[in-house]
Amino acid sequence: MESPLHQVWESAVGNPFVPTVGKGSHFFLGFTLLTIGLLLSGLFGLNRSIANIGALGIPASLAIAFGAVYMICAVGVYV
Repeated sequence: MESPLHQVWESAVGNPFVPTVGKGSHFFLGFTLLTIGLLLSGLFGLNRSIANIGALGIPASLAIAFGAVYMICAVGVYV
């Protein structure tokens, strides 16, 4: 009797993994997200208020976080 994991492994042979974001565009996407994140954090620093936390602060931090991960992957350090 085969284990369920082995059955999943055997069924995945014909379905190669295709990433959503191609390896060649990691640098461009990372640089773009980092730039957007820095611009939004600069705007948030100029006008800090409770309303701007959701409008500028959170999107800025997410853009910087994802941009940093994509930039790290672009230079060959995989996380």
